[in-house]
Amino acid sequence: MFTGIIETLGIIKDLKKEGENLHITINSSITNELKIDQSVAHNGVCLTVVAIENDNYTVTAIKETIDKTNLGEWKLDEVVNLERAMKLGDRLDGHIVQGHVDQTGVCKSIYEANGSWYFTFEYNKDLNNLTIEKGSITVNGVSLTVVNSKTNEFSVAIIPYTYEHTNFKNFKVGTKINLEFDVIGKYVSKLHLMKQ
Repeated sequence: MFTGIIETLGIIKDLKKEGENLHITINSSITNELKIDQSVAHNGVCLTVVAIENDNYTVTAIKETIDKTNLGEWKLDEVVNLERAMKLGDRLDGHIVQGHVDQTGVCKSIYEANGSWYFTFEYNKDLNNLTIEKGSITVNGVSLTVVNSKTNEFSVAIIPYTYEHTNFKNFKVGTKINLEFDVIGKYVSKLHLMKQ
C-alpha cells in the first residue's frame, strides 16, 4: 500500500531481459535503507527488491506488468519516481494507492500558468476506468486531484514542488504514463457494470 507521495527519484542503470521477465537496476539515494523482498513503487508500479549492491538495487517485472505499464519503454538513465510502502500508523498524505497500474495514458498537452503547470492526459475509455472532478488519480505514482474530467481524458494541476521533485519535469506531449485510478471509484464502476 502506498500514498502517492514520491520520496525520491531513481535513475535506471541496467535493463536485462530474462525470458519474459525484465530485471531493472536503479540507482537511488534510498538504496542503503532498502532490504531484499521490500516493495517499492516505480512510477506507480509496485515491484519487489531482489538484489542490492552499493547504491544500486534490482527489481524484476513479469510480462503482465510490462504489458500493462510503460516499463517496456524504459531506457538507461531515465528518471523514475520512487516511493516505499507506507508504514502502519503513518499519515495518509496522498490517497490509497495499491501500486497496481490499471492502464497507460498519453500526455496530450502541457500548459504553464504563472509558476504552476496543467497537464492533460488521454486514456483508452474502453477499459472502463473513470475519473471524477476533484477525485483522486495516480500518474506515474504521484497522487493528484483531477480537474476537467472527461470520458477519456483529464487534467491535473502541478505545483512547483511536485514539478521539481518528480519526473513530471521530463514529460513532453506524447509521453506515455502509468495510471492507477481511485480504488473506491473502481469498485463503484464494477458494481455499476454488474447491475447492467
